Amino acid sequence: RKRDYEGFLCSLLLPVESRTSAFALRAFNMYPFQIKDSITQKMTGLMRMQFWRDAVEDIYSDNPPHQPVATELWRAVKRHNLTKMWFTKIIDEREKNLDDRAYRNIQELETYAENTQSALLYLTLETLGVRDIHADHAASHIGKAQGIVTCLRATPYHCTRRKVFLPMDICMLHGVSQEDFIRGKQEKNVRDVIYDIASQAHIHLEHARSFSKKVPVKAYPAFFCTVALDDYLYNMRKVDFNIFHPSLQKKSTLLPLYLYIRSWKKTY
Repeated sequence: RKRDYEGFLCSLLLPVESRTSAFALRAFNMYPFQIKDSITQKMTGLMRMQFWRDAVEDIYSDNPPHQPVATELWRAVKRHNLTKMWFTKIIDEREKNLDDRAYRNIQELETYAENTQSALLYLTLETLGVRDIHADHAASHIGKAQGIVTCLRATPYHCTRRKVFLPMDICMLHGVSQEDFIRGKQEKNVRDVIYDIASQAHIHLEHARSFSKKVPVKAYPAFFCTVALDDYLYNMRKVDFNIFHPSLQKKSTLLPLYLYIRSWKKTY
């Protein structure tokens, strides 16, 4: 609820038999995700990642560590026969990301998103009892969109710490330096960078929806995170892709309502 509010709201809309497991997955995901921002030395981060790598091994050996999230995760794995590979991918990708450097290109950001956000969606689908190629295809694109949007949303915060992780190829294309972002510049070429990156997220969402008729309706609750993505991209357009606009930093008070409407309409 505190660290992943949107994920928390989305999980509330899952069927009762999946909800507790989804909370455990979201809680697990937050641990490796937060490590990068909570350390000053890479070695500390590697040690924490190793804890979770060992925890996953122990969970699948029926010997979970005495840690609340690990215990719930073990229950979820037993209940839904979750695939171990997705947990490993999330940890491995977060570990690679400890290097604290910008993505070289949009494809590198998409790979990171696929192995973290999409992997989390694959696991969520498994809690719903959905193992379907079309649902997985949709999860892949939605996860990539979510990874891109997460990178954009975190940009103002990272800039206050003199860090910029936006794809370098798009920045170079528009002649924008990392320093331009750190100084909070709002010139057209800076906004063009944001437009190009946001457009890629939009393309992934549209692609995921283009074959929604082939996706089992049972899978839809896993994809309600698209509501928050649509909301952010819409607000971004309203402020002409000014990533530093204060309105983009506020929590959407109408999000619970939008989520409820989407779940009622049974679309993603």
